[in-house]
Formats: sequence, C-alpha cells, structure tokens
Amino acid sequence: MNFHPDKKVLDELFPYIQRYQELASKHGIDDIFQDNGGKLLQVLLITGLEVLPGREGNDAKDSNGNEYELKSVNIKLTKSFSTHHHINPSIIEKYRQVDWIFAIYSSINLLSIYQLTPTDLEFYYDKWERQWTDSGGKDINNPKIPLTYVRKYGSLIYET
Repeated sequence: MNFHPDKKVLDELFPYIQRYQELASKHGIDDIFQDNGGKLLQVLLITGLEVLPGREGNDAKDSNGNEYELKSVNIKLTKSFSTHHHINPSIIEKYRQVDWIFAIYSSINLLSIYQLTPTDLEFYYDKWERQWTDSGGKDINNPKIPLTYVRKYGSLIYET
C-alpha cells in the first residue's frame, strides 16, 4: 500500500493536533474529534465556563456554579440547533433551569456566541410540552431551534 502524498502534511500538523488535545484534556475533554470536542474547548475558553463531566445533565458551569446547556451549529451544514433525542416533560423542566449558550460556526471557524435564558426559550418549551401531550406522551425526537430565533432573541456575548 502506498501512502497518500498528503500524509506528509498530516505528519507535520500532528504535533499541533496533539497539543490541542492536551489542552482539551486539561479542560475535561477526552477527544477533540468526538462530540464537537474541539469546538467545545473553544467555547469554554472564550466564555470561561468549565465542562461538567458525564453525558447526563447539563454541559458546563460558571465560576458561581450556574449550569448551562451548550449547543453549536455549522451554518455550512444546517441552520438550526439540535436539542435532545427524547424530549419529554422532565427534560423540558431541566432545560427551564438553565441558560443556553449557542455557538455559531462556519465550518470550524467560530463566528459568534449567543446566550438565551429560560424565558427566551419558553416559546419552545411550551410548544414541546403541547406536542408531547398531543402525541399521547410520546417523546419528541430532537426538535430544532432555528438559528434565526437564536440571533433574534439571544444576547450576543462574543463575535469574531
């Protein structure tokens, strides 16, 4: 098997990628290539938030112990933010307790970060509760929050 000519470029870049992973590990991110780990690190460092360990619960906390839900979108791929694969009243209630941080990317380039409060997102919480009830209690699979909504109702906290 012959190596692709670009392998040399990758070999030159790899020590920097490893340093990026070392920085991420210092902040509780085990793999920059999984679950938007590289983007998560950037958002954490810009906002001053700390990652919360584990896959359950909220994503991050600030120095005062306030927890946050973190979302990101690559606008080259989609124009809305994913939420949760099993939205139900208990998840909605959890969401009502925290602010959300929305990071907007174009490919891997961060464009802006918005913060929305539970009040800002109540429109969706009400909508999802009605949908869940109307469906006879069937969990909602990953309802989206449009980028336009985030930009209209969110507070811009960072912009490149």
